[in-house]
Amino acid sequence: MCIGIPMQVLRTRPGHALVLGRGQQREVDTALVGEVAPGDWLLVFLEGARERLSATRAAEVDATLDLIEQAMGLGGPPAGNPASDATDPRAPADPGFALPSAWSAEDLARLTGGRT
Repeated sequence: MCIGIPMQVLRTRPGHALVLGRGQQREVDTALVGEVAPGDWLLVFLEGARERLSATRAAEVDATLDLIEQAMGLGGPPAGNPASDATDPRAPADPGFALPSAWSAEDLARLTGGRT
């Protein structure tokens, strides 16, 4: 699986951009998105920019990736949200949502309009 990372353009050269996002800095191919300028936001897969993003959309994608990391136990808890088991440093932070597999039959029925 390949996940797109929102990254902001720092510097450009023809066909490429130096970008920064989620603690990583790298040079990416910009052939699929055309010319970019410092400050632009791109959705980057592997080493290539695949889509231009608004700053708002980049923040949304970044927040979603934070939730995924928390659910997988890869990131620390968000500010003001202690880990579910502070005694175990490997315990994942509470992501703030429950997966459908943990829902009750009533919750699933509400989601599906009464179909189970």
